[in-house]
Amino acid sequence: MPVSTLRSALRARVSAVGAALLDAFRRRGPGARAAAAASVAVLGLAACSQLPAPVGPPADGWRASQPRRPAPIAARAINLQGQCAQTEEDGFREQATLQVRDNVVQALAWQLWVGKRGSCRFEQAEFSQTRNAPHIELLARDGSGCKLMIWQDPRRVTLAHAGCERRCTPGIYDQAWPVMFDPDTGRCARLAQG
Repeated sequence: MPVSTLRSALRARVSAVGAALLDAFRRRGPGARAAAAASVAVLGLAACSQLPAPVGPPADGWRASQPRRPAPIAARAINLQGQCAQTEEDGFREQATLQVRDNVVQALAWQLWVGKRGSCRFEQAEFSQTRNAPHIELLARDGSGCKLMIWQDPRRVTLAHAGCERRCTPGIYDQAWPVMFDPDTGRCARLAQG
């Protein structure tokens, strides 16, 4: 089987798993988090599968010694007066305020609860902004490596975290989802049901 056909099949598999993960995130209903965890596991396995080495020179002139990189995040000017407070059927809830002007964070307060099992909390005073393009990054001042990231696509502004386990009740970090704002209204983004 040609390498390009294998790559296409792998991309299709990863795309299908990504769509299932997004669908589980949208529902956030009973069992949705388990489905999301299973999707992440399958996605990880798919990403680890190896493709055979190409034979002969590639048709597009790409050399094997040059790794291909994913497309960069599109640089967008982020301006948002965001306020999101919502509660899901399964008890997951979030309350977030995010104010950004010309990619500079003016205010940030975010707390999320995973049912009655625990919560995570993030306050702007505990972070320093270290980057403002192509996405915004804030790094915890305490040296823990906790990072907040903000980016915008046409339908939403996303506030996410990485390496922030110490800011959450033990045992819930892997279920602490990002918060998404509608860039036009500043309210919680409503994802289309599919």
